[in-house]
Amino acid sequence: MANPARMAKGAVDLGIPVIQQVRIAVYILGRMLRSDRRFPLVLMLEPLFRCNLHCRGCGKLAHPAEIMRRQMTVAECLDAADECGAPVVSIAGGEPLLHAGMPRIVRGLTDRRRFVYLCTNGLLVKEKIAAFAPSVYLTFNVHLDGLRERHDAGVCRRGVFDTAVAAIRLLVARGFRVTTNTTFFGDETPASAARFFDFLTSLGVEGMTVAPGFSYAAAASQDIFLGRARTQALFRGILKLAPKRGWRFNHSPLYLDFLAGNQPYACTPWGNPTRNIFGWQRPCYLLDDGYALSFAELMADTDWQRYGVGRDPRCADCMVHCGFEPSAVIDAVVRPWKLLTLALRQAAGS
Repeated sequence: MANPARMAKGAVDLGIPVIQQVRIAVYILGRMLRSDRRFPLVLMLEPLFRCNLHCRGCGKLAHPAEIMRRQMTVAECLDAADECGAPVVSIAGGEPLLHAGMPRIVRGLTDRRRFVYLCTNGLLVKEKIAAFAPSVYLTFNVHLDGLRERHDAGVCRRGVFDTAVAAIRLLVARGFRVTTNTTFFGDETPASAARFFDFLTSLGVEGMTVAPGFSYAAAASQDIFLGRARTQALFRGILKLAPKRGWRFNHSPLYLDFLAGNQPYACTPWGNPTRNIFGWQRPCYLLDDGYALSFAELMADTDWQRYGVGRDPRCADCMVHCGFEPSAVIDAVVRPWKLLTLALRQAAGS
């Protein structure tokens, strides 16, 4: 998929390799030509919930100890990718590098030519890096929610920021694809985000993934979430600064425009289905309304019409990429002229 956003000087840049854009576009067009109404783009794979941090906005830590000790086998992870068929696999958790079989999981997925985003807090990268090889199909997606003071406060431990930054520098130096994963909370401003993005850009990351925090009911702190109106105001401010700063985002430009309140997308919850230790999670990565035994069952037996803004009160403030990025990506493939129109508007500063 060509990037018309690069055709206009001053537009927000897209930090995704052309080969990945093309493969995803071909996949989408193929599914649409077969008249598929619902199909996955990204498999959200959670082989374990166990983590070596206790972040303030995490929705996983409320599980009892016996659940936190469980993990999917290597075969279960690869079978999930085969069953789902999505071209991209995002491996989250928990901390995936705590899984002893993670190198075999990644190798199995990249052998299948899936684009893998291995999400990590960075604490184990130095110890584990020798077990992985650079590949166009593998990206280390390092969690950073701000500069040193903000990030360490969010993960509730001093020194994590410095370790994560050292991990990014090591991965870049070894030739790995590296992106960052950032969740914004209520105390973020366009100015603080700009300082943070400038720093990440200086590290040489391929792109930056950003999203407003989802207000998990189980999260220990409930007063930290942005809500829809504040999210839109924040991203309007960020995107006004972006064209002149050279930032590269690991998103469709139309999703970023949605975050700023300029695109009226509905959620596509089946676009990023989740497979974890319990099975296939209904309806999405963020809500937990039970589990299906298979991907086919998830797609066929989930009442998708129940979910989304205006349908389920839990969805009211959600603008997270796992639900809305698929809507934006499909729109960009079906209506590529919208990317050029957006790029021209951004270049004009409107």
